[in-house]
Amino acid sequence: MPQRLLAIVTDTVEGPESIEELCRGECDDAEVRVVVPAVEETPLRHAMGDVDEPVREAAERLEVSLEELRRRGIDASGAVGDPDPVLAAQDALREGPADEVVIFEHSADQARWFENGLFERAREELPSPLRMVLVSSAPDNGGAHVIAVEQFEGSPTAAEDEQAVEISENLPRFAPADLAGVVIGIAGTIAVAVLAAAGPGPESGWGAASILIAIGVALVNLAHVTGLVLFESVHKRDGAARMFRLLALTATPAALVVNLAILLFA
Repeated sequence: MPQRLLAIVTDTVEGPESIEELCRGECDDAEVRVVVPAVEETPLRHAMGDVDEPVREAAERLEVSLEELRRRGIDASGAVGDPDPVLAAQDALREGPADEVVIFEHSADQARWFENGLFERAREELPSPLRMVLVSSAPDNGGAHVIAVEQFEGSPTAAEDEQAVEISENLPRFAPADLAGVVIGIAGTIAVAVLAAAGPGPESGWGAASILIAIGVALVNLAHVTGLVLFESVHKRDGAARMFRLLALTATPAALVVNLAILLFA
């Protein structure tokens, strides 16, 4: 029976190294499904729900990948997937099983905004066996080069549960990183509000801006904490919750800097 591979590709599958690693040298006996997530260029466009351009670009990358695989005699099919690569893999697995999920990810110096921590998330939320192929794009030198491969065949749930922190019997257990994000978000929101209260006041344009920034940060962090609690309660990590976590951890420090500048200079 052919080996069924699900390839989650954030760019394209090109070059002999990538294809050789994809099917581990047994390409004649493999069925490959390629899923290209329709990811936006920036977190801001992702939050705004900009989908038309990412879907078009993902479709172009998918076509290039399928042509390359079929040209080498590999039985390949594919589709454009959810903007979240992990959710795209989950959707594909619901449509049909796979013997292994292979994620192609760029090296750290070429990684796009959504690739940081991608394999760690995949280990938490996708069934094993799971393989991450780290590539470095070199279009002028025979396509992408494989620079590292990491295999995962364990059960992430047990290890994750051992590391989780319990803060109350009435709340779910949180991963240390998530708990740290909540603490940073709450402390940052309080600090931003204090700076806004000490600022020029609502009568001033800068003061009004400072207050609006404090309100916005509070709403983002409220959504972050609420989403985290709800989804951890059902042992599910949703893309929206991760989006708010990203916004919370980037918007809160930025708001602190801006409100401090208003307090000092306005």
